[in-house]
Amino acid sequence: MSQRSASQQIGKLGGSTADRSAIAVAIAIASDVHGETPSSEPLPHLHDPIIEQRDRRLQSCCTEVGERWVRTQSQYKRNLEATASAYRTLLALPALRRLRWMMNLDADGADEKVMRGVRRRRCPRFGPRALIFLGIIQLFCALVGLSIVFVPDGIHRIIDKWGQTGHIGQGLSSWPTDFSRGILPIPCHSHNDYWRRVPLYSAIEAGCISVEADIWLFDDQLYVGHSLASLTPNRTLASLYVDPLVSILDKQNPTTRFHPNGNKSHHGVFDTDPEQPLTLLIDFKSAGAALFPHVVSALEPLRSRGYLSHRNGSQTVSRPIIVVGTGNTPFDLVNSTASNPHQDIFFDAPLEEMWAGLPDEKPPAAQKQGPPVYGADVDVSMPELVAAEHGQPSPADDMGQGKSGAPDSPEAYTTDNSFYASVSFTRVIGHVLFGKLSDSQMVLIRGHIRGAHRRGLKVRYWELPFWPIGLRNYVWNVLVKEGVDILNVDDLKAAAKRDWTKRSGWWS
Repeated sequence: MSQRSASQQIGKLGGSTADRSAIAVAIAIASDVHGETPSSEPLPHLHDPIIEQRDRRLQSCCTEVGERWVRTQSQYKRNLEATASAYRTLLALPALRRLRWMMNLDADGADEKVMRGVRRRRCPRFGPRALIFLGIIQLFCALVGLSIVFVPDGIHRIIDKWGQTGHIGQGLSSWPTDFSRGILPIPCHSHNDYWRRVPLYSAIEAGCISVEADIWLFDDQLYVGHSLASLTPNRTLASLYVDPLVSILDKQNPTTRFHPNGNKSHHGVFDTDPEQPLTLLIDFKSAGAALFPHVVSALEPLRSRGYLSHRNGSQTVSRPIIVVGTGNTPFDLVNSTASNPHQDIFFDAPLEEMWAGLPDEKPPAAQKQGPPVYGADVDVSMPELVAAEHGQPSPADDMGQGKSGAPDSPEAYTTDNSFYASVSFTRVIGHVLFGKLSDSQMVLIRGHIRGAHRRGLKVRYWELPFWPIGLRNYVWNVLVKEGVDILNVDDLKAAAKRDWTKRSGWWS
């Protein structure tokens, strides 16, 4: 067969150019296999048996190659369909099972060739190794970071070990008055301080310059607690406040060869500001007249060491501790030299009676006044005889904060007998509606502050809103901005960390 006739035979098969090329290659291979090389010279058209046999062999080879090519194309299409189906199944699986599927751990009988193809396309062989390598790098970085923390450099090593035995600064890290080192006093009052896990000390740690103790009289002893049910034999005014304050102040006023007159220095509890006094606000929960002489006696350990601020004629002598009576404390006993001979217990005056407006400023409408505030868990209906026997208040003599034994005129409250001027914020100012104090409420607050400051008294609002936190912070900001002297707080940490120089809305 000539090349022309071979080409004609190939052309009859049809198909693409690639198919015809493949068949031509097959013809050439077949010729090589049979040891025949097609001649380039034209062959005569003779019925030669040898030539006819070669033509039949060539035609049979071409037919076989064509059929094999068709079978290959069909198998290729089936493989593509299987691969697409496997990929769709892969996308429908959860992430963890998909990974197992790709690693042939959960193939569910899928064709191994298809699985190998999917793994080659979706999970290259170097993937796990690369992940392991990256993990090693991350572990190395973490170890380096930990080494910096646990193996500090030179200056950090000195600071961490300063003052310890065998290190730089041995014996140099302490001094006699370092009880409150680094604590800066802030104008906040630790409300119901005895409720804290560590009374008194927690307030000092936060920098509060005022603490509160509620006291009850039973069997000539002063017990500390918010209610009768909370009283215990060992929680007394002496054990929680008087004795710890004596210990702290003795430490802050040592007698050494450098400081021979330590008992006369009168430094306060704050080492950063020794002249700042600490106010001990004693809330009389029992009957004031019965309680008062016991309180005078209980303060003797502080008084004998010269730690109590007091009046000396027409002047106030400042000392590390200021004692202020509130609750059922009777004003007439505080203001009397007979019952208060040392003049070292001051009064918590009623702030609502001190409103003072600007020229031509009309006073706001009278606020709704609630009933007198008695001590918690007190039955005001009990007979006076029973009340006197148990030291409990009765409506006849004890009217609550700023009302017991009150004078006829608010002009009687001066620095000679009073220190704080306080009132319930909720009862007198009212609720803060819509997240903002109203104009009339602001006029009332400013008048209270103005009137108390004219008398030389410190302004304190108690029963402040405590939630939402943003509303509480808004009220705090307003009161501090308007000039309230002491902030009545329950959350000491929030008050200590608050940036009072920042102005913001109630939502902050």
